[in-house]
Amino acid sequence: MTCPICNTETVQKYRPFCSRRCADVDLAKWMNGTYATPSRDPDDIEAAIEAAEKATPAPEKPH
Repeated sequence: MTCPICNTETVQKYRPFCSRRCADVDLAKWMNGTYATPSRDPDDIEAAIEAAEKATPAPEKPH
Protein backbone atom coordinates (compact mmCIF):
# COMPACT_ATOMS: atom_id res chain seq x y z
CA MET A 1 0.00 0.00 0.00
CA THR A 2 1.26 3.49 -0.77
CA CYS A 3 0.63 6.74 1.05
CA PRO A 4 -2.35 8.61 -0.46
CA ILE A 5 -0.52 11.93 -0.01
CA CYS A 6 2.98 11.29 -1.41
CA ASN A 7 2.73 7.76 -2.89
CA THR A 8 5.65 6.31 -0.90
CA GLU A 9 5.44 3.05 1.03
CA THR A 10 3.35 3.25 4.18
CA VAL A 11 4.69 2.80 7.69
CA GLN A 12 2.67 0.61 10.05
CA LYS A 13 2.64 3.26 12.78
CA TYR A 14 1.01 5.85 10.47
CA ARG A 15 -1.06 3.63 8.18
CA PRO A 16 -2.42 4.41 5.64
CA PHE A 17 0.22 7.15 5.53
CA CYS A 18 4.02 7.02 5.45
CA SER A 19 4.64 9.60 8.15
CA ARG A 20 3.08 11.92 10.69
CA ARG A 21 3.56 14.77 8.23
CA CYS A 22 1.43 13.12 5.55
CA ALA A 23 -1.21 12.23 8.16
CA ASP A 24 -1.28 15.90 9.22
CA VAL A 25 -1.52 17.06 5.60
CA ASP A 26 -4.53 14.79 5.14
CA LEU A 27 -6.15 16.06 8.35
CA ALA A 28 -5.62 19.66 7.23
CA LYS A 29 -7.36 18.89 3.93
CA TRP A 30 -10.38 17.60 5.84
CA MET A 31 -10.41 20.59 8.16
CA ASN A 32 -10.10 23.27 5.47
CA GLY A 33 -12.77 21.72 3.25
CA THR A 34 -10.59 20.34 0.45
CA TYR A 35 -12.24 16.94 0.91
CA ALA A 36 -15.73 18.34 1.42
CA THR A 37 -18.61 16.33 -0.01
CA PRO A 38 -21.06 18.47 -1.97
CA SER A 39 -24.50 18.77 -0.44
CA ARG A 40 -27.70 18.31 -2.41
CA ASP A 41 -29.83 19.92 0.30
CA PRO A 42 -31.65 22.90 -1.29
CA ASP A 43 -31.08 25.01 1.84
CA ASP A 44 -27.33 24.42 1.60
CA ILE A 45 -27.35 25.34 -2.09
CA GLU A 46 -29.17 28.61 -1.38
CA ALA A 47 -26.75 29.44 1.44
CA ALA A 48 -23.78 28.75 -0.85
CA ILE A 49 -25.19 31.02 -3.56
CA GLU A 50 -25.77 33.83 -1.05
CA ALA A 51 -22.26 33.44 0.36
CA ALA A 52 -20.75 33.51 -3.13
CA GLU A 53 -22.70 36.65 -4.01
CA LYS A 54 -21.48 38.39 -0.84
CA ALA A 55 -17.88 37.33 -1.52
CA THR A 56 -17.90 38.55 -5.12
CA PRO A 57 -16.89 42.19 -5.40
CA ALA A 58 -19.27 44.46 -7.28
CA PRO A 59 -18.14 45.28 -10.83
CA GLU A 60 -16.31 48.57 -11.18
CA LYS A 61 -18.21 51.40 -12.83
CA PRO A 62 -16.57 53.03 -15.86
CA HIS A 63 -15.19 56.53 -15.24
